[in-house]
Amino acid sequence: MEDVFIEDKKFEGINFTEKIIKKGDYENCIFTNCLFSGSDLSYINFTDCKFDFCDLSMAKISDTAFRNVHFSDCKLLGLHFEDCNNFLFSINVNSCQLNLSTFYKRDLRKTKFINSSLHEVDFVEANLTSAVFDNCDLSGAIFENTILEKADFRTSFNFSINPDYNKIKKAKFSVNGAVSLLNKFDIIIE
Repeated sequence: MEDVFIEDKKFEGINFTEKIIKKGDYENCIFTNCLFSGSDLSYINFTDCKFDFCDLSMAKISDTAFRNVHFSDCKLLGLHFEDCNNFLFSINVNSCQLNLSTFYKRDLRKTKFINSSLHEVDFVEANLTSAVFDNCDLSGAIFENTILEKADFRTSFNFSINPDYNKIKKAKFSVNGAVSLLNKFDIIIE
């Protein structure tokens, strides 16, 4: 089967769990209200694409390329972004559920996570330099050997970051959020 090249196309309301998405390159495409849950998106290249109100939960994304891809109001549960193609990997997330996903060793410099749920997301050994977490719920998110330099957590909540195991130089926290940096001491602050 030959790979396709699709450019500037809108896909709306398509159930890709029943109709298999063709392997190939999708450039400047918009996917709206599409269902990809559990689908195999491996070896597909998405460049300058937008996903709006889509469900990609538990999709297989082995060697999938996400290059300047924007997710808005999407379900992205249980995705293994560490399996994606590294070359020019770039995503931004707005009003999404990203729970139980993993970004192990992923380069996420300057990535924006806005108004999103990031419960139990694995950021172990990821590079989040200058990333923005704007109004995100990071309950149970794992930060270990993570580069968080210049990252902005000022409006996010429910995170726990151990400064001994992460690089946090010049990271931004609100006064209330900064208390989470003291969790490792098991102290009571009133």
